[in-house]
Amino acid sequence: MVWAMAVLGLAILLLAGDALVRGAVNTSLRLGVPALIVSLTIVAFGTSAPEMLVSVQAALRGAPGIALGNVVGSNIANILLVLGIPAMMTTMHTSEFDTRKNFVIMLLVSVLFIGLAFVAPFGVPSGLLLLSVLVLVLAFWFIDARNHRRAQHTAREEARDARAATLADGFLEDIEGADPDMPWWRIIMFLVLGLIGLPLGADILVDSAVVIARDFGLSESVIGLTLVALGTSLPELATTVMAALRREADVALGNVIGSNMFNLLAIIGVAALVSPIPVDPAFLRFDLWVMLGASLLLAPFVFLRWNMTWPLGVLLTALYLGYVWIVLH
Repeated sequence: MVWAMAVLGLAILLLAGDALVRGAVNTSLRLGVPALIVSLTIVAFGTSAPEMLVSVQAALRGAPGIALGNVVGSNIANILLVLGIPAMMTTMHTSEFDTRKNFVIMLLVSVLFIGLAFVAPFGVPSGLLLLSVLVLVLAFWFIDARNHRRAQHTAREEARDARAATLADGFLEDIEGADPDMPWWRIIMFLVLGLIGLPLGADILVDSAVVIARDFGLSESVIGLTLVALGTSLPELATTVMAALRREADVALGNVIGSNMFNLLAIIGVAALVSPIPVDPAFLRFDLWVMLGASLLLAPFVFLRWNMTWPLGVLLTALYLGYVWIVLH
């Protein structure tokens, strides 16, 4: 029965991920906002909802190892596995999009998080600081989206025909699932189905995974870093796979970058206000540095504008499996 529930949770995640990608892309088309910005906000928040639910619940139940391990393990899985598997399936044309600013912000957030972990347990002061940084990041994205809309409006006015106006929008009409004329009620339906289905599917899957893990006698920290982290990263994986198959690399990469920032700033920020979260020395010695190192692996693809192809996917996936093997042993 537990294994059947795990399969059910995975099926819900895949369907919800597809719905969320459709809703996010068409929201960007209707609002005139880059798909990257929508994926950094709406999609990233939706796919981070399971981590939020699990971490807050773990903090309330006095299981800080699961709360912190969930976030750190999820960020590692987001880069190594969530980008690795889609890259093995299809080439992600990340060279077509400029993600340098958001990537640098993610690195700075990661360094801040690691610094706070070394200073003291995550409590109210560090929680408030993380949430304050989140507000600044959201403000930056809002200003960026507003500037894009203004530039787009100017480009439309200068366009002499409908084709030129479409090109000025910066979107490709032949992207599967993209419909500039999709009614708002359908867009909202896709978003709602995605935002509700992702945490529901993850909750079913995580509960089943924890029961299975305890049957094998795994510790709380190991459960948080591996099975729970992997389970709560499945929404990101489902969304990124669907985005990659739909040739929407900006949604795929933006989802990972935005989700990692939400995990560190919003989830630990809120969980730290609920209950203090001590940092296990093992995190300081190993896991936090793996998280930062995994992020740095994306630097060539961000700054040199390389595409993500199957050799990279194989490398990232192999690195993740190696990390899990080390944690379990």
